[in-house]
Amino acid sequence: MNTTTSTENLVGADKVMDVRTIPCSVKHGMIIKQWLELPVGDHFILLNDHDPVPLRYQFAAQWPDSFTWEHLVKAAAEVRVKITKLKPLTATVGEVAGSCGGH
Repeated sequence: MNTTTSTENLVGADKVMDVRTIPCSVKHGMIIKQWLELPVGDHFILLNDHDPVPLRYQFAAQWPDSFTWEHLVKAAAEVRVKITKLKPLTATVGEVAGSCGGH
């Protein structure tokens, strides 16, 4: 049984990463991994069932001025956020903690 987590099949040709069915215990790590692997200037659109405010705070704390976070849709059951990588990262990234803040 393959228990590895891959982000490859979560981002379609439309650049949407649908994480609505992903358990919170792994969701943040998968989203961050996808962003870390992006080339500078590229983006993906995060599709979630709630506004990922704790994740935005995590991005801001770990990678200030390295990303943009643009809400495209902010509805009760659907949130779409365009996350763009602005510059290369200079520090090595360690273990990424994950939490959906009670969601």
